[in-house]
Amino acid sequence: MARYRSASFPTLLLSLVVLIACIVLPGLAVKHENFKTCEQSGFCKRNRAYADKASAAGSSWSSPYELDPATIHFEDGTLSGVLVKSVSDTEKVQLPLALAFLQSGAARLTVDEEKRMKGDIEIRHGSKINKKRYDETEKWVIVGGLDSSKTATLDAQAETGFTKIVYGPNDSFEAIIRHSPFEVEFLRDGQPQIQLNKQGYFNVEHWRPKLDDKERESGEDESTWWEESFGSNTDSKPRGPESVGLDIVFPGFNHVYGIPEHADSLSLRETRGGPGNHENPYRMYNSDVFEYELDSPMTLYGSIPFMQAHRKGSSVGVFWLNAAETWVDIVKKTAPSNPLSMSASGKTDTQTHWISEAGRMDLFVFLGPTPQDLSKTYGELTGYTQLPQHFAIAYHQCRWNYVTDEDVKEVDAKFDKYQIPYDVIWLDLEYTDDRKYFTWDPLTFPNPKGMQEKLDASQRKLVVLIDPHIKSKNDYFVSQELVSKGLAVLNKDGEVYDGWCWPGSSNWVDCLNPAAFPWWSSLHKYDKFKGSMPNLFIWNDMNEPSVFNGPETTMPKDNIHYGNWEHRDVHNINGLTLINATYQAMLERKKGELRRPFILTRSYFAGAQRTSAMWTGDNQATWGHLAASLPMILNNGIAGFPFAGADVGGFFHNPEKELLARWYQAGIWYPFFRAHAHIDTRRREPYLISEPYRTIITQAIRLRYQLLPAWYTAFHQASINGTPIVRPQYYVFPEDEEGFAIDDQLYLGDTGLLAKPVVQENTFSTEIYIADDEKYYDYFDYTVYQGAGKRHTVPAPEDKIPLLIQGGHIIPRRDRPRRSSALMRWDPYTLVITLNQKGEADGTLYVDDGETFDYERGGYIHRRFRYQESVLSSEDIGTKGAKTSEYLKAMSGVSVERVIMIDPPASWKSKTSVTIIEDGAKAATTASLEYHEQKDGKASYAVVKSPNVGIGKAWRIEF
Repeated sequence: MARYRSASFPTLLLSLVVLIACIVLPGLAVKHENFKTCEQSGFCKRNRAYADKASAAGSSWSSPYELDPATIHFEDGTLSGVLVKSVSDTEKVQLPLALAFLQSGAARLTVDEEKRMKGDIEIRHGSKINKKRYDETEKWVIVGGLDSSKTATLDAQAETGFTKIVYGPNDSFEAIIRHSPFEVEFLRDGQPQIQLNKQGYFNVEHWRPKLDDKERESGEDESTWWEESFGSNTDSKPRGPESVGLDIVFPGFNHVYGIPEHADSLSLRETRGGPGNHENPYRMYNSDVFEYELDSPMTLYGSIPFMQAHRKGSSVGVFWLNAAETWVDIVKKTAPSNPLSMSASGKTDTQTHWISEAGRMDLFVFLGPTPQDLSKTYGELTGYTQLPQHFAIAYHQCRWNYVTDEDVKEVDAKFDKYQIPYDVIWLDLEYTDDRKYFTWDPLTFPNPKGMQEKLDASQRKLVVLIDPHIKSKNDYFVSQELVSKGLAVLNKDGEVYDGWCWPGSSNWVDCLNPAAFPWWSSLHKYDKFKGSMPNLFIWNDMNEPSVFNGPETTMPKDNIHYGNWEHRDVHNINGLTLINATYQAMLERKKGELRRPFILTRSYFAGAQRTSAMWTGDNQATWGHLAASLPMILNNGIAGFPFAGADVGGFFHNPEKELLARWYQAGIWYPFFRAHAHIDTRRREPYLISEPYRTIITQAIRLRYQLLPAWYTAFHQASINGTPIVRPQYYVFPEDEEGFAIDDQLYLGDTGLLAKPVVQENTFSTEIYIADDEKYYDYFDYTVYQGAGKRHTVPAPEDKIPLLIQGGHIIPRRDRPRRSSALMRWDPYTLVITLNQKGEADGTLYVDDGETFDYERGGYIHRRFRYQESVLSSEDIGTKGAKTSEYLKAMSGVSVERVIMIDPPASWKSKTSVTIIEDGAKAATTASLEYHEQKDGKASYAVVKSPNVGIGKAWRIEF
C-alpha cells in the first residue's frame, strides 16, 4: 500500500480520499451526475433542437445556407467558394468553403468562418485567446494522403443550381453540390452513398456580440451561449457560441460502425430513444469514467471520429476531424416496402448528426467500396499502426502495484518455476518517490537497475507509469523546470493551472508547445531518469487529462494551451500530443541506441496508432465486461487503431476462477494482451490460481506464444495497409448480411483462424457462425464443420478455446515453449495447412529482428507459402535493401521443422516421404511423411517431419 512521506496536509487529505474511494467505490456504478447528457450540454442541446425544428417542418424546411454561385472556383482538384448563412434579411454570414478531391479517392470538405479567420471579433472577459476557429488538428493527425486528384473534373453540363465533380478510380465517383439550400451528395457508379445536409441540420454558430436582453430580439435561448455551469465549475466561454453541426445520411445502409470509444455493440445503435435504443447521442469527450457501464453511448477515455457504413456491395466512411467535444446522433429510417418490388422489405437509411462544440468543420468522405479500401485510404491520412517490438505482442503481467523490486523479482521467478511464459512486467504509480515521476521510491525500489538486469537475463521488459500531471513541489526538479520553462497548461487568467491528481496538487505539461518535446525527451534520458535501462518502457495513463477536482473529472475548457488555444479546442488530442512527445523521448534516450518505442496510452485520438497501444481502461471483473471487450476491440480495429486490449481479469473486483480462466482464453485474442488489477484486489498471477484453472490459463498463454508468428505477420500487414489485426465477421465476409451485426467472434488477420471466446458463466459449448461453404477444422482435434450461413455447435469445456481454421490457409507457428518470446528467436517453425475446395492453400510469414528499425532498410524476411497441385512452395515477397543480406545471414540457421497437412488426400495413406528442392542445394532431398487417419467427424492429417528448409530461402516440397 502506498505511503505519503513528507507530504503536506492537503496532499495527505487527498490521498486519504483517494484511498477510501479505492476501497469503497468499486461497489458502485458510474456516477452519471458527474458527466453531462446532451440535455446538459448547451451546444448539443441547441443543435438537437435545431434538428428537431427542421424535422418537424418537413418538406417546408429550408436550410439557411447557400453556396454563392458567383464565388465557385475549381482548380487543381479543389472546388472553393463561399457559403452564405442568412441570419435575417439584412444579416449574412460569410463561410469560406473548400471541397478537395484527393488522389486516394477521398474527398475533404472544410468550412470556416470569415470573421473569425480575420480576427474581426471581440473576445470577452479581457481574454487573450486565439480568435480563430481551431484549425490545427490536422497538424497532429494527418501524415499523408492529401495529394490532389489530377483527374477530377468539373462537369460543364451540370444543370443550373448544381455543380458536379467527377473523380476517383476510373471516374466512378461523383460529388453533386446543390447550391441552395446547400447539399452535397456523393455517388459511386451512379448510386448514392453519402449525403450531406440532406435533412438540413447543417449549422455553424457564427460569432455575434453579446447584447443586453433589451437589445437582442432573436427570441432564442441564450442561457448557455456566454457561459455555462456544470457542478461547481463555470465555463467562461470568451468567444461565445461557436459549435458546428452537420447531418450525414448513408442511404440504404442499415449498419454503421466505429467512433470509439464506447462500451457498446459493434453495430452502433440508434440514439433517439425507443426499445433497445439509446436516449443520448454517442459522445466523444475523452474522460476518466470511473467504473464505466455497458451498453452505453457515454464517452470513455479515447475518441476516433471515424465511422464506417456497410451494406451488401458497399462500404463507405466519414472522418470528422475535430478535436473538441463531439456528439453523434444515429437514427435509422426504413421506407415502407414496395409491393411491386422483389425486395421483401423497404430500404433503410442511417441518418447521423455530428455536433462539435468548436473548431472549423473538417470532414473526409470515403467511398470504398470495400472495408479494406476504407482501412487503406483512412490509414494513408492518419498513419498505419506502428510495427511494435516483438515483445509487445506477447503476454504482459501488471497490477497496481508490485510493491518492491524484490516483489518484481519474485514474480519473475515464479513464472519460470511454473513454466508460464511472459515478456513484460509493469509498475503502477507506487514505484515512484512520493508520486514524483522519473524517480524511484528509495525504500521499496532501492535497486531498480538490479531489478531490470534480472528481467533482462530472460530478455524480459519493464514498463513503468509516467503521467502528464506533475507534482507541484518546490524541491522536485521536474516541477521546477516545467514552470520555469513555461511549459505548463495555463488557467483562463494566464497563470499556471493547478489541479488535483494522484500526487495531490499538480500541474500539467502542455505538449502542444513544441518546446515541450525536447524537454520531455531530456527527462527520459538515462542520466536524468536515473535507474532506467534499455529494457524499460512507458505507460502514459490519466492523459485525457484526468483531473480529480475538475469539471467532469478533467480540465476546465477555458484553460489555455500554447498558441492561446482554449482547452475546449484541443481536448480530444491532449493524450495524442503527450504520447507523440513520449515516442520522441524514447527514440532519444541515448545517442546511437535506436529501438522501437513501446508506449501504452489510455487517452487517444486518430493518429495515436502510429506511436502506441491502447487498452479499454478500468473495466470490472464481470462476465458482462468480458463480453463487452470483444466489440470494443473490434471497433477500435476498424477505426484504425488495432493495437488494442482490455484488462484481463477485470481491473475492479475479484474474478471467480472460471471467469478468470475464460478471460485469459479471450485475452489471447486481444492484439494487446495484458492482465491488470486494482490495488485493492487479491493477487491473481496465473501461478497463484488453483488447479485445474492454473493449467487452463497456462495453456491459453502458451497458445498465444505458439501463434506469435501469425500475430506478428498480422501486425506487419496492419502497419502497411491499415487492416485490422483481429477482424469482425462483416469485414471478412462483406457480402453476407447475416454476419453484419456479429461481434462476439473474430478472425486473426488473414490466417483463417476463427475464434469465439466463451463469455458466459457455466457455458460448455458455443455457436460459431460460418458464412461460407469451405470446411472449417477444430484447431485442436481437427473436427470438421461445414455449412454456409449457419451456426455450428462447438464443444467448449473449461479447458478448451473454441477455435476453428478455415480451409485454404497456411499458418506459421512455433511449437517449442519458452520463458519469453525473445528466447524463441532462433526456434524453428511449423506450418499448418488446410486445403480449400480447390485443393489449394495460401499463407504468409513476416519476421524481422523484432527490436530495431532495420526492417525499413530491408532487414526482414517476408515469405508467401502456397500449396498447389501437390507442391508446397516458399516465395520471397519482400523488397531488398541495405540490411537484407545481413539479416538473411543471421537467420540462416532457422528452418521449418514440421509441416502438418489437415485433411490431406486419401491417396497419401500409401506415401512415406516427400521430395524437397531448396534454392542453392546441390541436390534434392527427402523427408518422412506420416499419415494419421481419424474418424467420427475428425479429419485425418499428415505430418512431414524435419524438412529442414530455411525459413528465408526459396524451396519446394513435392508430395
